[in-house]
Amino acid sequence: MKEVTVGSNEAGQRLDKFLKKYLKEAGSGFLYKMLRKKNITLNGAKADGSEKLAQGDRVCFFLSEETLEKFRGPAPDIASGNLGNQKGNKSERAGKKAFVPRVPVIYEDDNILLLNKPAGLLSQKASPEDYSLNEWLIDYLLEQGEITREGLRTFRPSVCNRLDRNTSGLVVCGKTLAGSQKMSELLRERNVHKFYRLFAAGRAELDGVTDAWLRKDEKNNQVEILPALPSDSSRAFHIVTGCHPLAYYEGYTYLEVELFTGKSHQIRAHLAALGHPLIGDGKYGDKRINDRFRRQGIRSQMLHAHRIEFPEMDGLFAGLSGRVFTAPEPESFLLLKKEGN
Repeated sequence: MKEVTVGSNEAGQRLDKFLKKYLKEAGSGFLYKMLRKKNITLNGAKADGSEKLAQGDRVCFFLSEETLEKFRGPAPDIASGNLGNQKGNKSERAGKKAFVPRVPVIYEDDNILLLNKPAGLLSQKASPEDYSLNEWLIDYLLEQGEITREGLRTFRPSVCNRLDRNTSGLVVCGKTLAGSQKMSELLRERNVHKFYRLFAAGRAELDGVTDAWLRKDEKNNQVEILPALPSDSSRAFHIVTGCHPLAYYEGYTYLEVELFTGKSHQIRAHLAALGHPLIGDGKYGDKRINDRFRRQGIRSQMLHAHRIEFPEMDGLFAGLSGRVFTAPEPESFLLLKKEGN
């Protein structure tokens, strides 16, 4: 017999959902059969799987070790488990060496982390061998002793919002189930205000809110900006972008942008459609302009998630209530400011 005590990251979900994570190789039919036969019990009593779990509940498995091992499957895939002093090191993943970058922690409490993602690092991996911010997060929490390999079977901490690979700046991460759920809710309902800093080509006299329609080409991972709702409206999304110029330089503008909607590539594509593509943007930018700035050392799109503002909150998230956090701009931003003066 094996007994599992429900922790905070498992509480609040249905028993059958928990079982499908814990015995991920088992079919639903097998799990419900074991519940009916009382080979799986909840707090010493028969259960049907619909029960909501509470912290401290006891789930007992009256199954052989061989059966448990078979249906639990391999241990969760994790990253290096060794961040050292965060100066950056090598991690063995899927037979390849991946660079583990330094990721500054802007804020941390029991439920969330705010990280300053460097340009070049994926938010979530696109292929099995990738090392992304998600893997970095798990490495970090394992080293801090806040999670265990065993706990990763039923809850996996992850980023709550994503940035493009070559966009730097603030990313919200959930350390716990409560943190992930709350941050996802705030982001989904647009109760968190996100501001970006960027450098755009030309004199971008864009001071106010602009809207348009965005249509994504999933096959090519590229979006198109349309001035009006297209006839095929099912594939288009209304977008709203707020812009405010911070400084004008010869041939380019330093801007702050607020996202009122958050669609894939929204800022990059919308600014390009307005005639002011981001400097360094290989997908929506101007090659001639990018070549000019590449000679000055600019290797990626000049877009940085700079500031995040939280609403008034209480309870577990009172520490975030009404607070504003900023992520220092990367060196490439300082370079363009210096070159422009």
